[in-house]
Amino acid sequence: MTIERKFIQQSLKELQIKEYIFEVLGKVGVARVKLQRTPLGEKILISCSRPGLVVGRAGSNIQKLTHELKAKFGLENPQIEIEELTNPMLEASILAEMISNSMERFGIGRFKGIGHKAMTEAMNAGALGVEILVSGKVPSQRAKTWRFYNGYLKKCGDVAIEGVDIAYRVALLKSGIVGIKVSVMPPTTVLPDRIEINAPENKEVFVEDVTGASTVADVEMKVEAAKASEGDKPKRAPRKSAATTADGSKPARAPRKKKEDAAETVAPTVESAVEPAVETASDEKTE
Repeated sequence: MTIERKFIQQSLKELQIKEYIFEVLGKVGVARVKLQRTPLGEKILISCSRPGLVVGRAGSNIQKLTHELKAKFGLENPQIEIEELTNPMLEASILAEMISNSMERFGIGRFKGIGHKAMTEAMNAGALGVEILVSGKVPSQRAKTWRFYNGYLKKCGDVAIEGVDIAYRVALLKSGIVGIKVSVMPPTTVLPDRIEINAPENKEVFVEDVTGASTVADVEMKVEAAKASEGDKPKRAPRKSAATTADGSKPARAPRKKKEDAAETVAPTVESAVEPAVETASDEKTE
């Protein structure tokens, strides 16, 4: 036998053992079953919400289950351990089992109340999100799927595989078989898009002396000395005021020359410059 076939047979055997334990102890709140191989034999860890019902009176249920596992699956020395769940309402298998038992007991007439109650208990226990799917002939003869959901639930990615607990159960009713699927995202799930900002701690504030002063008094004295030195600076001389007469009025300005006087002075010079040129031109014509 090859190693691959051996591993496949071991995994298949473990799956059959888990299904058998769920079938035998399915009504007493079994959440999950783990198998571990030890040198002394197979160790079976059963996590449940009501360990007293699993153990039975004086351990009768455990002894019976041990003999059945030896006879049916050929286990040499199975060691069964019971673990009590601290918060069973966060386990999808517990919620699915509770819905299945309630529907088988009360019928399909109260399936909405059963679904809402299970969803509310999971959210009150601290779950981030819950989704419950009930499929079958509920409440009429036409099959349909009813969905109850609340909170935040991942549907894709690695978080949806590793961080979401999913369980399936079946309820046997008069109208037929009803399938139940419960998905719960517990508060321990680490979301990659969640950002937490830590509050600042109350730490002592240390102020470093960069001025060289040893005490506050020295700093105050330096500030006062700087103000005093600013007050001793010579003030700027005021601007000279305009000269005034004996009466106190400003002297009158000299009158400006008019444009006409300026034109009279310029005109003779122009005429004197033009007349010789005209005379020379007439002399040349006569010659």
